[in-house]
This record gives sequence, structure tokens and C-alpha cells, in this order.
Amino acid sequence: MADDLTPSESALLIVLMAEAREISNPELQDRYQITLTGKSREKLNKAGYVRSDKVGRSFVHQLDDKGWERMHQALNFDSPRARALGAALSALHDNLRERVLGRHAYHRFSEMFAHTPEPRDDVEARIRETYTALAPHLGAWVKHTDVRGKLSDVPAAALDEAFSLLSRAEDVEMMPESNQKTLSAEDHRNAVRVGGQDTHLMAIGTR
Repeated sequence: MADDLTPSESALLIVLMAEAREISNPELQDRYQITLTGKSREKLNKAGYVRSDKVGRSFVHQLDDKGWERMHQALNFDSPRARALGAALSALHDNLRERVLGRHAYHRFSEMFAHTPEPRDDVEARIRETYTALAPHLGAWVKHTDVRGKLSDVPAAALDEAFSLLSRAEDVEMMPESNQKTLSAEDHRNAVRVGGQDTHLMAIGTR
């Protein structure tokens, strides 16, 4: 089965397994200097290993059910140009399958890498803490995208809910970016709907 994947495709599956969430091509590029595009994307989508959705101008990817199952089989890391790295990935993957799963509380990779949802109040508190760390002073405007970028370990749905609830807090204001041309696809994706319009900036401590 390892032969159905190239070393690059196998490595991408490892990254998507470790992330265990939707992740966009720009974020893959920023965090790992890789992207999933072209024939490899089509191949992994068709095999049912990866689900890819177009959001704005970028694709977001997530390991699909068959992809999680595929991670329990051998992967191909045999790259002539990077044999040491390939050997390291093979050793790590094989030992995770053979020594970790079944001997601990986890029996599937999907259980091992699943993000445990945080209580809603904790997510709101983390957004406030992140804002404080990013803002030069209370009441300064900070992009939703910048705040979310520091909370990549929190499931997107939990962040969406927390941002929506914070938009109604007395000490929080949210507003659209006045120059829409400066917004990236990620900025549009992270917009918070307030009063019938998409907002891209937030300020805390305004009252």
C-alpha cells in the first residue's frame, strides 16, 4: 500500500494527521513550507484520504476518514534526496503504530491527535489574553486573523462561537476593515458577522 503514495504525499498526510484540523495552503506554507496542490491534491481527494474545500482563493485541507485509516498502514518515505529524513519519518511512524497504539489509552490515531474541546469560557479568556499580548494598548484595533493565528490549537468551531459571543460583550468592539483591498482570503474567512456586516478588527477595553 505504501507504493500508492509518493514520499511528499506521505509527509503531507503526517502533517495533516498531526494538525487534526482544517488547515489552508497559506498556513501550510507558513508553518511547514509545503502546500497540497495539483495532481497530488486531486489524487488524495479521489482516494478519500484528504478532504479539500475552496475557501476564498485558497484550499483548506483536512484528513478524511479513509486518510485516518490509511495512517495505520505503511507509508512511503523513500526519497533518494533525503534518505536520513525519510528513515526518521519511517521510524517514527512505524513505532507510533506498533508501540504506542494499543498499549496506551489510544487505539486509533484519530483518538491520539484529536483536539479536546476547551470550555467556552476558557476559549474566550484565551482570546482576551492573546489580544492583550498583541495590542499596543487596550482599545487598539487588532485583526481577528492575528488573534486566531496564535490560537491554532483551538478548534475553529470553538473559536467561531467565542468570537461571536465576545462581539456582544460590553468592553469589546468589532469593525470592518475600511480598506477592503488589504484583506487576504484568510481575513475574509475569519470575519465575524456583527450587525449584519463582516468585521475584521477587534478592540477590547473600550469601555
